[in-house]
Amino acid sequence: MHSGVNKMEHLLVARALRKSFPGGEEPIPVLDGVDLEIQAGESVSIRGESGSGKSTLLNVLSGLELADEGELLWQGQAMQGRSLSRLAAKRTGFIGFVFQAYYLAPELNAIENVLLGARVAGRRIDAGVKDQAASLLERVGLGHRLRHASTKLSGGERQRVAVARALINDPPVVMADEPTGNLDESTGLAVMDLLMELTAGEGKSLVLVTHNPEFAARTGRQLTLHLGRLQ
Repeated sequence: MHSGVNKMEHLLVARALRKSFPGGEEPIPVLDGVDLEIQAGESVSIRGESGSGKSTLLNVLSGLELADEGELLWQGQAMQGRSLSRLAAKRTGFIGFVFQAYYLAPELNAIENVLLGARVAGRRIDAGVKDQAASLLERVGLGHRLRHASTKLSGGERQRVAVARALINDPPVVMADEPTGNLDESTGLAVMDLLMELTAGEGKSLVLVTHNPEFAARTGRQLTLHLGRLQ
């Protein structure tokens, strides 16, 4: 379990988040007063119609995009008003991200892609970090593919590498944006099993955006984004 995590601690708090995008004469509101609290170790799913703003919400919660208005707290620290670069520096040790499109570096092999997450966090890539990366790949079922080029891996294998990369800095929160969206049904189920098992086993909070009602039902709390608000 992530060290120093209190089970009742609110790791992430969002209050009255608002976000609009330019559109014709009037801005188009996407988030219209979103409130959310994520406790340590809990799993939450977010569903909603296509175009409802689920990915935008995840991006704002994780500091990949800035909200127009509202409060965002990570481990009790206010994040609003910080630049994207300052948020990025803070995020590396707080949030691990799994994207639908994997976002692996094609010129790197599996273990190098996992280690890239540690490099971004400014960690020195010593023997201990390399052992950690190899151990994570072993845990996601890719111990035999450490040196395989990412371009030679299947979609399911690439997403497993992405899950290992999300965990390399031992973040207390993992955010997954449609992590099975590019996978066939059986492969997607295997990746979802893995994601749920690893996050629960290490006491991490999971915020899952998914269109799949069965996957959503597996989380401790199920929310829907509708007309810019969580329900």
